[in-house]
Amino acid sequence: MTVYTPRRAARVLLVDASDRVLLFEGSDPARPGHRYWFTPGGGLDPGESPADGAARELAEETGLRLAPAELGAPVWSETVEFPFDGVWYRQDQQFYLVRVTGWEVDTAGFNDIERASVHGHRWWPVAELAASAERYYPPDLPGRLGAVLAGGGGAC
Repeated sequence: MTVYTPRRAARVLLVDASDRVLLFEGSDPARPGHRYWFTPGGGLDPGESPADGAARELAEETGLRLAPAELGAPVWSETVEFPFDGVWYRQDQQFYLVRVTGWEVDTAGFNDIERASVHGHRWWPVAELAASAERYYPPDLPGRLGAVLAGGGGAC
């Protein structure tokens, strides 16, 4: 039986003026060959709200500083189960849409784990991501992101 560690997280769909989403390429330290793309964001600190955590993570991972209120309401939430570095997590996470004209990503705020497990970043067009053979999380990201973009919304 798998024992899951509960975790709360907030993630950000950072989308530029060309409707490209920023994704980081990472790997699991326990499975170095397991490469994947993922959105900015991460675990919440104790007592931290999802909006506060999303704003903090966005600043740490990209250098973009926004007030939590600028994120608006989450565009979707989900519960996922996954392993990372030998631990299985059951993570409740909320996604926020943030639109920017453009952004030069600054990863100076990465922590030690991120510096060791994140190998780069890229702005992905939704159609290219959907057609890609690359692994990305969440696995339904292109469809969900396409629906969110069609509905508008998010911080500027």
